[in-house]
Amino acid sequence: PYSLQASAGFLEGFAPIAQGAAEDAHHLHMAFVADGTDRVAGVCLHAERDVVIGEVYGDADPSVVRSQVERSLSLDVDGTGFPAVGERDPVIGRLQERYPGLRPVCFYSPYEAAVWTVLSQRVRLTQAARIKARMTEELGPVVDVHGDRLHAFPGPRRLLGLEWFQGLFGRKVEYLHAIALATIEGQLEASHLRSLPQDAAFKELKSIPGIGDFGAQLVLLRGAGDPDYLPAAEPRVPRAVSVAYGLNVLPSQQELELMAERWRPYRTWTVFLLRLFLQQEEEKAGAR
Repeated sequence: PYSLQASAGFLEGFAPIAQGAAEDAHHLHMAFVADGTDRVAGVCLHAERDVVIGEVYGDADPSVVRSQVERSLSLDVDGTGFPAVGERDPVIGRLQERYPGLRPVCFYSPYEAAVWTVLSQRVRLTQAARIKARMTEELGPVVDVHGDRLHAFPGPRRLLGLEWFQGLFGRKVEYLHAIALATIEGQLEASHLRSLPQDAAFKELKSIPGIGDFGAQLVLLRGAGDPDYLPAAEPRVPRAVSVAYGLNVLPSQQELELMAERWRPYRTWTVFLLRLFLQQEEEKAGAR
């Protein structure tokens, strides 16, 4: 099961991108640079029955754009076995019912995910989102999607020439240069990262200056779209499991790994729903 409307609803509130806006309940507009290039793509997506149709604008290769959109919406993974996870684990089954047809919504590319890991270091996420939005507006290319003018985040070659930008401190510009160069050289290509054993992918990602343990996980899972990994060391995952399963204590890493065996081969997808559930529960509690 897949719902474009569910993806659009999530993307509207996804601060690291924050410019993919639903035109109406059944339309979604995107703007990004094509993988490894500075060529801009605009996409208008809508669903007809069980088919998602995309109209491509801009000067990027449509075949590259198609692959990127599929990966961003987790449509490049066969999801027919995902309902079985909910049958094996009733808690996850209830989350699937709560978020029908929702798959992980990823960054437009591992490149953008890597950039986000640098921008969000040592600042609040809202501040990082504002910096990224300003960089997109001031430095990024523009594409017209049937009258909707959208800015895409600047491509790696544009970023490689960046000398300074308000809000970037310390070594962040240097780190952005390293990410841009790695992208141009193919080190951040999604198919390459997903072809490697996960430990090897993490090692290669962490060889890029500015990307540590957490950043490497983010790039592989939410940039390259690896569907089956348990980020047990990420502190919010045990908290999400504790809340969803009604536990009195946080599960240990060993307990998490044992529990997650029921989620294979969609552990990333399952953690995505758990994290979203935790976020909404915390927002609800904060509003009381």
